[in-house]
Amino acid sequence: MSTRIKKRLLFIVAILGASFRLSAQDTLLEHYIREAFTRNQGLQQRNFQLDKSLYALQEAKSLFYPSVSLEGDYTRAAGGRTIDIPLGDLLNNVYSSLNQLTGSNQFPQLKNQSVLLNPDNFYDAKLHTTLPLINTEIWYANKIRSESISLQQATVNVYKRKLVKDLKTAYYQYYQSCRAVEIYNAAMLLVDENIRVNKSFIANGVTNTTALTRSQAEQQKIITNITSAENQRTLSKAYFNFLLNKPLNDTILLDSTTFATASLLPVADTSTITKREELQQLEQQKKIAGLQYKQYNSYLVPKLSTFLDLGSQGFNWSVDNKTRYFLWGVHLQWDLFTSGQQKHKAQQAAIEIKTVDAAYNEIYSSLQLALTTAYNNYHTAVANYQNAQTQLALSEKYYRDQFKVYKAGQLLYLELLDAQNQLTNARLQVAVAFAGVQTSMADIELQAAAYQL
Repeated sequence: MSTRIKKRLLFIVAILGASFRLSAQDTLLEHYIREAFTRNQGLQQRNFQLDKSLYALQEAKSLFYPSVSLEGDYTRAAGGRTIDIPLGDLLNNVYSSLNQLTGSNQFPQLKNQSVLLNPDNFYDAKLHTTLPLINTEIWYANKIRSESISLQQATVNVYKRKLVKDLKTAYYQYYQSCRAVEIYNAAMLLVDENIRVNKSFIANGVTNTTALTRSQAEQQKIITNITSAENQRTLSKAYFNFLLNKPLNDTILLDSTTFATASLLPVADTSTITKREELQQLEQQKKIAGLQYKQYNSYLVPKLSTFLDLGSQGFNWSVDNKTRYFLWGVHLQWDLFTSGQQKHKAQQAAIEIKTVDAAYNEIYSSLQLALTTAYNNYHTAVANYQNAQTQLALSEKYYRDQFKVYKAGQLLYLELLDAQNQLTNARLQVAVAFAGVQTSMADIELQAAAYQL
């Protein structure tokens, strides 16, 4: 085994060991993540959709229980069709004969009657109760709503996992921007020292004003860089607070222990991809499509329900034993022929199942590729960080040596300025590379579904 490979393995082991030690301490960033879970607007919208799915399931379950409604009708009528009843023609001759036989007027003469078919001053009030006994449509609707909850929960977790990665990336970028401001301020101190030395040289007649003018120009350049770095820091802070749904200029606390070493590197195992919520979403979509397929194919199962009416009906708002009633029965609906409507719907659901299967295979492959890419990016970031540290150590030594020679009057200022710029750039590269390591590890955490939601 080569020395380079041994160093690489020792470095990764050191990362893992330090990460385990820091897992209990690294609570500040975790606190921000939990805060984002409760405050982020995008996540709240998806939680609202989840709540909506839960209520939809309760609605589907309620269809299995009786429904009771109060119903009433009242009618006033005049005109329209009538029924003619010839009472006078039928009974008056008989009544006249009876009056003669009895010598009385006990039997009056009757008029022919004309009765309206439309009821006038008539009411009908009842409690109408219905209960489904056999209904596959309701049963499948309940199962579909139940699976929709799992689908929506997976959607929430997809957003949560992406939010964790975005939040960590924003946190590291803010750290990087803060380090850039510090590095440029440190560079300003070096320039100020160069200006002091150059003024001393001029006062002692060692050199002319050219070096001083050049160092003052460099001072203005660094002032511009500081302004740019501060603006970047402000933007990074605003984006981080945006993810937290907090005021954009709210203070962000940086935990030094978070950046002391790299975070825990998940095991490079592509089987963890099956934990990804994107695949769970597709699995739920497939289940829902399968239930819809069965639902459409169950149309030949008859629907059976029962009903019960308890009420009163009569004229002139009278209520007594003659007006009160109950009515019970069963209702059967059997769709024997629907012109192929349900069959065509079932075929659509079958195609949806095939579509989801194809999407699952495609996304699974893309997630494998993303995980492999994330690991490669991590190793590249680690190598860049190691190289940046080496360059920084060399640049620091080179600047110290050049500054000593310059103070001795044996070096041109442009050579010292070159060493100073190398040092500043090396410090910036270390900050960028270190943030790159952290960001690449956050990407691995996302792709391997390693973060415990």
